[in-house]
Amino acid sequence: MYLLIPAAGIGRRMGSDRNKLLLKVRSQPLITWTLKAAEAATSITWIGIISQPDDWDDFREIVADLKLTKPVEFIQGGSTRQESVYNGLQALPAAAEQVLIHDGARCLATPDLLNACAEAIRHCPGLIAAIPVKDTIKVVDERGIIQSTPDRSQLWAAQTPQGFDVKLLKECHAKGVQEGWEVTDDAALFEKCGIEVRIVPGEETNLKVTTPQDLAIAEFILKSRE
Repeated sequence: MYLLIPAAGIGRRMGSDRNKLLLKVRSQPLITWTLKAAEAATSITWIGIISQPDDWDDFREIVADLKLTKPVEFIQGGSTRQESVYNGLQALPAAAEQVLIHDGARCLATPDLLNACAEAIRHCPGLIAAIPVKDTIKVVDERGIIQSTPDRSQLWAAQTPQGFDVKLLKECHAKGVQEGWEVTDDAALFEKCGIEVRIVPGEETNLKVTTPQDLAIAEFILKSRE
């Protein structure tokens, strides 16, 4: 299975002026933990890191230190996640029929989750890891006034990995460029194109590290795993 890791963002909400995946938790950069999970996942055979060239030297050093047994390619990122994934798709080896896309900031995903998604995408056109929403959700207008309360039983919090048929995803990205669509994940492109996306149960600990508070939570989770 081919794995693309979007890693081109700056940690503004983290209060950082550098790539947040170079920030450390348990004395190791965030992307280290993502790469360790990919290395341990028996289904993953190829890794593409999508990032800005300014970060390549740092990422190459991390990859070298880990002594990964799987090939790693560095792919230039875009100005948005959507553009970065588009670039990543063009850089996939010609043999790639399915791909997993996993945000580098979700550094707590386990090898088991990667393997589960890799197996499931062989039997459907698209999928996302997700967990049921526990909280009651309110739809609020620009004045801060509640407009509605969706049925919680039908709400799921999206995570990554997300998995797709490569040919279909390339077609959806091309149509997104043509139509000027702006989306926050690749599943939304499938949805706009009317292609079915299924849910694979995610992990409660698979949080996206976005704020300093998230770093502290990640530190705790990783320590508890040891």
